Amino acid sequence: MSGLTYKESGVDVEAGDRLVDRIKPLAARTRIPEVLAGVGGFAGLCALPSGMKEPILVSGTDGVGTKLKVAIQTGRHDTVGIDLVAMCVNDVITCGARPLFFLDYFATGRLDVGTAERVIAGIARGCEEAGCALLGGETAEMPGFYADGEYDLAGFSVGVVEKSAILDGSRVRPGDAVIGVASSGLHSNGYSLVRKALERAGIGWQDTPPELGGQSVIDAVIAPTRIYARAAKALLAAIDVHAMAHITGGGLPGNVPRVLPPDVGVEFVRGSWPRPKVFDLVQRAGAVSEEEMLLAFNVGLGLVVVVAESDAPKALETLAAQGEQAFLVGRLVAMPGARDEACVRFVG
Repeated sequence: MSGLTYKESGVDVEAGDRLVDRIKPLAARTRIPEVLAGVGGFAGLCALPSGMKEPILVSGTDGVGTKLKVAIQTGRHDTVGIDLVAMCVNDVITCGARPLFFLDYFATGRLDVGTAERVIAGIARGCEEAGCALLGGETAEMPGFYADGEYDLAGFSVGVVEKSAILDGSRVRPGDAVIGVASSGLHSNGYSLVRKALERAGIGWQDTPPELGGQSVIDAVIAPTRIYARAAKALLAAIDVHAMAHITGGGLPGNVPRVLPPDVGVEFVRGSWPRPKVFDLVQRAGAVSEEEMLLAFNVGLGLVVVVAESDAPKALETLAAQGEQAFLVGRLVAMPGARDEACVRFVG
């Protein structure tokens, strides 16, 4: 009997090497001046930007959740990498940080080089959009751990901010204006509910329900998460931003309170921003209550920015110049004793 090889046990080292060779030019397009060494070594090296007095590193990590199920079921692997970058980078910028570099973790039962390359090409595009370097990552082939054709993703982002410029909510005051920046749709949260609702209603991925105005369900559902890094950079340079919140799982009620000081709440004005039609589809398909929609989804706002009322026009102008749709969606008010979701109200 011949000896067993690693490949016969399910791990193809040569396929992994081929993938690394394909990744290198993708990562090269994301290189920034601070990068010293990237893909291919045991670790990536990145210097801090010059000219900073007290640079503080800011880190974030996340995944894409069950949106990956949709990508795998439909073969739409090209944009989930953008989602991965967005979910990490959009968290980092809420501290006022500039994203520096990104690392990815791709795990699968059997490595399909073509699929992995498509996913990582999306990661590289996301890094280019965010202005950060794809510094490295890890590909893990784990036979018997994942079902055939399945894979999982995790991402890790590091940014930097001047200590004196950290956004920590301390400048937030009652009377401040609340600016909402439009999402591209579902982003990367609530997909277990999305899939269940569509299944219950018998709606398929290629269907074109009336809510979507001719767009297919899969095109609406797989749309990548918007990356706000460049818009945030411009906004921070233009005005005194008091706080930023990335709207992910938990929606507006679950995320905005994270950047508010005690005894301060927010009143959102209903109807002050457009809601992408994909939310109407999911709500109808699953008979989902409005309260549940607000807790599960971003309902059209991917980023919330708090500024002084006098700076609101400049904030809207700056965001529009960056290609973002932004709206004055509410204001901060005194709410003594209010905590967590209780300090978020919807009026009008």
